[in-house]
Amino acid sequence: MSEDRTIRVDALARVEGEGALHVEIRDGALTGVALEIYEPPRFFEALLRGRRHTEPPDITARICGICPVAYQMSACEAIEDACGVVVDGPLRDLRRLLYCGEWIESHTLHVYLLHAPDFLGYDGALEMAADHRDRVAQGLELKKVGNALVEVVGGRAIHPINVRVGGFHRVPTRRELAPLLDDLRRVRDIAEDTVAWVAGFDFPDLTHDHELVALARPDEYAVIGGRIVSDRGLDLAASEFSGAFVEQHVARSNALHAFRSDGGRYLVGPLARFALGFDHLLPGARAAADAAGLTPDERNPFRSIVVRAVEVLHAVEEAIALLEGYEEPDAPARAVEPRAGTGHGVSEAPRGLLYHRYTLDDEGMITDAVIVPPTAQNQPGIETDLARLIEDNLDLGDDALRHVCEQAIRNHDPCISCATHFLDLTVDRR
Repeated sequence: MSEDRTIRVDALARVEGEGALHVEIRDGALTGVALEIYEPPRFFEALLRGRRHTEPPDITARICGICPVAYQMSACEAIEDACGVVVDGPLRDLRRLLYCGEWIESHTLHVYLLHAPDFLGYDGALEMAADHRDRVAQGLELKKVGNALVEVVGGRAIHPINVRVGGFHRVPTRRELAPLLDDLRRVRDIAEDTVAWVAGFDFPDLTHDHELVALARPDEYAVIGGRIVSDRGLDLAASEFSGAFVEQHVARSNALHAFRSDGGRYLVGPLARFALGFDHLLPGARAAADAAGLTPDERNPFRSIVVRAVEVLHAVEEAIALLEGYEEPDAPARAVEPRAGTGHGVSEAPRGLLYHRYTLDDEGMITDAVIVPPTAQNQPGIETDLARLIEDNLDLGDDALRHVCEQAIRNHDPCISCATHFLDLTVDRR
């Protein structure tokens, strides 16, 4: 197709945020790609100013219904850092257990209900279920266990209420956790089978060259805290985040775009975590990754669905280990006395690195708040992927091009792409 085309998607519906996609093709060549985010600002950072240091976990959990635990953990890490408190031992293990639940339910939702239909040629999960009822059922069973884990540890499955600065309002007993251990052992085989299943999909050919950024710890597949590292030598403390990354306003978007301080684009999320934390995968997840043909230098965003499945298996295995060794903490939380200062917190949401920064006064009132979500960090990279993909598929009709663009967006961010059928496409041909 050599004619001029303007492909405009006016609404990305049923997503975390409102957005549009605009593609211009002139004389058979791609001249512009813009992923526009026009969701009205919700002002969470402004809402946090003037609040007490104890409030961010409850407030920031409302930012996202898919990964509220990530917002709570980064918030707690930042406040505790500002107040000079380190939460470790059984309380930190309990936080990781809660995070495992979020990874299981969030990744499983994305793999089975949002992304797999793309690869299998269905409009959505309901249509896929007509031919693959057992597959959808096992995905729902796996997600159910993740939800139950978040509910028991966090107080409820959506927007948990049991998390507090310093730890938890209440810690579960071994007796309360015992049924979860049985459930996790039961679904471990489902998680392993999921890796093999999605590894058999046909993947479009796309390779990115962005810098990969994720958390790293010397003793574990990093989820909470640690150093910020990259595959190009970056190695920073959380407090150095603002010096290495900058957010820029783009006229077409109400979401800020994050770049490296030198202007370079980078990616956070499963591919980055896998590349940088491969050696710390638990044995079953490592074996499944090997069998799926994944290596730490995987650069095809379409294969991120396989990495997500590997991370589900890792989270199931880690949750089992944490529950088997669980000891009730002596107290549900450490005391966190307010003091003036600035604290930084980082954790790995299912879709990538999440950074929080809070400044407190002497009485523990928040005077400044900064939150940098994975979406802001990945949006420039998503646009680059879209441009490369469109250039390689200019011969496709508008409907087919729309489909491949939907799929490419879903590669990166389940919160942007949390619907199977979300592009309302109009095309102006010249």
